[in-house]
Amino acid sequence: MTNWWPPLTLVGSWLALLALLALTVTLAYLPLGSFSSPVAIVIAAIKAAIVAAFFMELRDRGARLLIFAGAGLFWLGILLWLGLMDFMTRTPT
Repeated sequence: MTNWWPPLTLVGSWLALLALLALTVTLAYLPLGSFSSPVAIVIAAIKAAIVAAFFMELRDRGARLLIFAGAGLFWLGILLWLGLMDFMTRTPT
């Protein structure tokens, strides 16, 4: 049986994700007021970038795959925007 060790980049990105998780949990208990949502969104975006770059291996791929990944994010943004507009244009009853 051979011993297999994960690459150091995967271990480092996993540790970075754990550190960002700890930061998220810590900031959840701090009274940041109106800054809590933007800070949480920035941390979530950093986590998503780490997952896309290292675990999905997008940093080692060609331009075509990056374009399609960006198109998927653009489409997700359109869907979230349309869902938000449906919620924002409803009148309270």
